[in-house]
Parts: sequence; structure tokens; C-alpha cells
Amino acid sequence: MRRVCFLLRVKPDRLEEYRERHRHVWPEMRQALRETGWGNYTLFLKDDGLLVGYLETDDFDQALAGMAARDVNARWQAEMAEFFVELDSGAADGDIRPLDEVFHLD
Repeated sequence: MRRVCFLLRVKPDRLEEYRERHRHVWPEMRQALRETGWGNYTLFLKDDGLLVGYLETDDFDQALAGMAARDVNARWQAEMAEFFVELDSGAADGDIRPLDEVFHLD
């Protein structure tokens, strides 16, 4: 199982709405994440907009590709793109760059 951590940045003036949207993630989006291998998927948000994402998966590239093929993900990404600072790809999941793991206490 691979542990993946990544960083994104939410616009500071959109933090509360971003939090609210994630209190009500669509059930079909939750299901798609589970079905495509996004285990233990967690988001942490700092008050300055720093977003830390974490997930566990057998195959990260396959998990990304699985979500990219889902219509629900395209709809979610389109709605959420406006919350982020400087997305190179136009969608948050396209800008995920995993951090190198340097230590893990088992």
C-alpha cells in the first residue's frame, strides 16, 4: 500500500465555502473515490489556504486515471476549480504532485 501526500492552495477568501462544500461531498463522488482506490483519503486545511491531502492506494496512477474516467469527478472538479490558487491543469486532481516520503513510524 502506498501512502500519498500532496499540497494545494485554496484561495484565502474561499476557505469557509470550501469547508462547507466538503461537509456535503456528493454520495456518488464518495463512491467513485472508494471504487477507484482512494483509501483513507483525507484533506487538511490551514487558515492561510494550505491544503494537505493524504491517501493510501495500491496504485496511485491507476487511482488518478480511474477518477479521471468518472463523469462525477469531471463535474466535481469543474465546480471546485474556482477555489484553488494557480492550477496549472485547470483541475485540482490534475495538479496533484506527491511529496517524497522521508519517514514513517510503523
